[in-house]
Amino acid sequence: MPVSMPVNTLKGNWQRLAKNDRLKRSSQIVSVIDGQVCIFGGEVQPREPVDDKVDVVSLDADSPNHTTKNSNQAPSPRVGTASAVIQDALYIFSGRGGVDMAPVEEKGAVWSYSPTKDSWTKLEPADTSAPFPPARSYHTSTSDGASTFYVHAGCPANGRLSDLWAFDVTQRSWTQLPEAPAPHRGGASIAFSDGKLYRMNGFDGKTEVGGSIDVFDTSSSTWSTKTFQADGNDGPEARSVCALLPVQLGRKKKLLTLFGERDPSSLGHAGAGKMLGDVWIYDISEEWWTRLSPNSGDDGAPANRGWFDADVVKGSGMGNDSVIVHGGLSEDNSRLDDVWMLKF
Repeated sequence: MPVSMPVNTLKGNWQRLAKNDRLKRSSQIVSVIDGQVCIFGGEVQPREPVDDKVDVVSLDADSPNHTTKNSNQAPSPRVGTASAVIQDALYIFSGRGGVDMAPVEEKGAVWSYSPTKDSWTKLEPADTSAPFPPARSYHTSTSDGASTFYVHAGCPANGRLSDLWAFDVTQRSWTQLPEAPAPHRGGASIAFSDGKLYRMNGFDGKTEVGGSIDVFDTSSSTWSTKTFQADGNDGPEARSVCALLPVQLGRKKKLLTLFGERDPSSLGHAGAGKMLGDVWIYDISEEWWTRLSPNSGDDGAPANRGWFDADVVKGSGMGNDSVIVHGGLSEDNSRLDDVWMLKF
């Protein structure tokens, strides 16, 4: 098997940045913007969204601090939404909330949050007669970092989806793109790298999906599929409610996936299944997986979890990226209250 860079640079080191009761939650979103980890939404008690505040953890290496922002005109409290960062703001679409915990229907509106201004903006479609994605929860999102916010799959009021939509945040317009390969799913993961979207994992209503990476080429608007052995040796096991992140390591662009739920709970969203605690890197150009064994820090390493969120801290220049992991659900069905950084 070809090795793209020395193994020791792939190992990684865990560092805990924060841990407190306010940060305890699952099914939330995490976005890193300008050295700040922004956390919104989620639940501590099943089917009870926490509130509409944004929690911010700084990435100051000497003394990371945590503050809670109570912004005006915030979106309604929700769980199971998904976020992505474009320039200096995060973007979210829909989620689940309200008394009935139904998908939050906002007629195609997208919310953006700027930590610099500590303010939310509701971006309603410019053409109210144009098609827009149906409301949903436990979908997945990513962006091209410039102007396009992608929304994929998830759970509407009934069933699951496999659709892909692109929202131009400047034009405030939705474009429906070709559907991803079957099966329809919730709890999938998607990442953007070099003009392509990479989709994997999820739960199809009966079992976790694994063993393939579906690739959407934004220039040709076509899907293709790469398969691998999802055996925990040659590639990561099937899972859902995990994370897939585009990272630069050793001057190469890669994908990183970690953690997630392997076997669903019989209680659905009210219970916890079998959680994973592994970390994998995928070499995009050479198309192979390698499992990492990060070093524990002074506070140990993150517990196995699913229903969490994660994002990337960009390295300077051609330096290695880092990964932020927050919260989620542990195997004992408790909500986790920690923020970790995986540094390379």
